[in-house]
Amino acid sequence: MIFPLDHVRSCFPGLARDEVFLDNAGGSQILGGVIDGIGAYLRDCNVQHGATYGASQRAAERVTAGKQALASLFGDGPGTVVFGPSTTQIVFNLAAALGPSLRPGDEIVVTEADHEANVGAWRRVAAQRGAEVRTWKIDRARQGLELDGLAALLGPRTRLVCMTHCSNVLGTIVDVRAAAELVHRAGARLFVDGVAYAPHGPIDVAALGVDGYVFSVYKVYGPHLAAAYLGPELFAELANINHDFYDCGPYRLQPGGVNYELVAGSAAIAAYLDDLGEALGPGPDPRARAWAAIAAHEADLAEHLLGFLRSCPKVHVVGDSSSSRAVRVPTISFVVDGVPSPGIPAQVDPHGVGIRFGEFCSRALVDALGLRAHGGVVRVSLVHYNSHDEVERLIAALRPIVA
Repeated sequence: MIFPLDHVRSCFPGLARDEVFLDNAGGSQILGGVIDGIGAYLRDCNVQHGATYGASQRAAERVTAGKQALASLFGDGPGTVVFGPSTTQIVFNLAAALGPSLRPGDEIVVTEADHEANVGAWRRVAAQRGAEVRTWKIDRARQGLELDGLAALLGPRTRLVCMTHCSNVLGTIVDVRAAAELVHRAGARLFVDGVAYAPHGPIDVAALGVDGYVFSVYKVYGPHLAAAYLGPELFAELANINHDFYDCGPYRLQPGGVNYELVAGSAAIAAYLDDLGEALGPGPDPRARAWAAIAAHEADLAEHLLGFLRSCPKVHVVGDSSSSRAVRVPTISFVVDGVPSPGIPAQVDPHGVGIRFGEFCSRALVDALGLRAHGGVVRVSLVHYNSHDEVERLIAALRPIVA
């Protein structure tokens, strides 16, 4: 079936403007259904929960529905889902909650390819508790994380491994399931940053075998919010960082509670995916059909852009230049010989196309690849609501720069 792009784009009010959004890894456009849900909550039941009167009951029901819908995006795991204003804040909360159980000599593994959100908090809590941080470095030649590098770091003192599912610079998908098997064999736990992967494909925490997984809802077509899945064993190790009398359930890790209207509005994300799957044809799992169609469309878009970049001798794609969905998501970074990265988006801006340059809070990766001198990378991040016409508009803007 042909991907229903016109229908998809009609679901995102921000796409009605004559602007091309190719900076989606920084934050996607928001679904109209999410906007409507937020507004409806604020209009109809903007009150505190826990009371017996009607508006309070309706408010709690809408927030519960939003929580359940967002939890469904993690697949069918037996753990707990918690929420926060951002992935960075959630990871800081988790690190603070894990801190009391860390002992001197415990080891935490972080990677050279991760966003700082899944690195800095762990380094800080390790320093406070006398634990050691070990770094899983990228393979410089292959420009990515290789499992051999992880295996060499694991041992009897390893407590936690924190890794990315997909680099927000390279776009490369890491084999989380294989990593989980290595980590669990060493008796440790695995926590995964899925921020750069979650907008592009289904998450199944049980199939991946992870102990924790986090993503940013505002990069998955929702509001500025984040969600994390925590497996039962990891959750049991975390101390309460909320009020003493909230030492139960997800409240232990949600100081002040969740943002009611944003969580309530986010129920529309899961509904959108299910509705898209239904529009694609009959079958028992509409959401799986939606994700499969999204992946195929995004791979076509990625090949459109990568084909052009590969044809330009001055351009160097950072990471794997394949468009295969088995390898990458359509987050594509590159540098251009003789042209500093900061100057390229400025030349594209007059064409009404939004892209970015920089380190994207992955400084260790940019340094490992020797790209600081370029001013970082130029990053183009596509999602399923983008079109081939938009990619062609970008290519037309890039052509005189890279020729």
